[in-house]
Amino acid sequence: MFSIGEFAEHGRVSVRMLRHYDATGLLRPARVDPVTGYRFYEAGQLARLNRVVALKDLGFTLRQVGLILDERLDADALRGMLCLRRVELETAVAEAAVRLARVEARLRTIESEGHMPTEDVVVKRIPAVRLAELSGVAAGFSPEDIGPVVGPLFDALCTVLEAAGVEPIGPGIAYYEDSPNGDDGIVVHAGLPVAPSVSGTADFAVVELPVIERAATIVHRGPMDGVLTTAQTLAHRIDTDGYRSTGYARESYLECPQDQAKWVTELQEPITEL
Repeated sequence: MFSIGEFAEHGRVSVRMLRHYDATGLLRPARVDPVTGYRFYEAGQLARLNRVVALKDLGFTLRQVGLILDERLDADALRGMLCLRRVELETAVAEAAVRLARVEARLRTIESEGHMPTEDVVVKRIPAVRLAELSGVAAGFSPEDIGPVVGPLFDALCTVLEAAGVEPIGPGIAYYEDSPNGDDGIVVHAGLPVAPSVSGTADFAVVELPVIERAATIVHRGPMDGVLTTAQTLAHRIDTDGYRSTGYARESYLECPQDQAKWVTELQEPITEL
């Protein structure tokens, strides 16, 4: 048998925590000296301690831990439960990282207020383009709504075009429209330029995007979840130069290497004079 201090050392927990587990009934000592009150543990109790610590570290309350252990789950069942909980925690961590990135992007935009480099904005004509495209609907126009829709659309489009033997002839273009249902949804179009000989199929549509006679354009460098500052720079220039936006900006993905930090995207927002 081991004293409480020795058992704590072997289990890599504190004596205080073992006393707490005893008080809550999660892990009783194998024997308590009736005279001194000293607690003693057996090596076989390390298995239960490992389960208690693992379940607690995975976010279960001590009450939930007790209920799980009282069901006397075997190692395989417990392993399956822990794996499931691990996936849930990994998902939560990933979602928290995405939220943190959005907060940081918003902070960068706030910090750049008053000295946005509006000279980077160019007003020009955008020629018509023939696109093979797929479409979907996003809940809104924020990056966290658009990203999970437009990325898979481009992946699926590349797959169906390759299967159809169609070779794109230019960089990808995304453009957006308000939902026809009158809600906050955004219709997302992901397209790739194709030759005039290409026709639509059951797997993809072919559309002619018209000329934009006058567009305010700006180049964004880096992943699209950080586009906020660039988009707001564009908005400031449109406003200060006496223009009015007439629609959502197109996104022309000029360079899209594996490393998103090296992406180069041109925003092309249609405008008219006030």
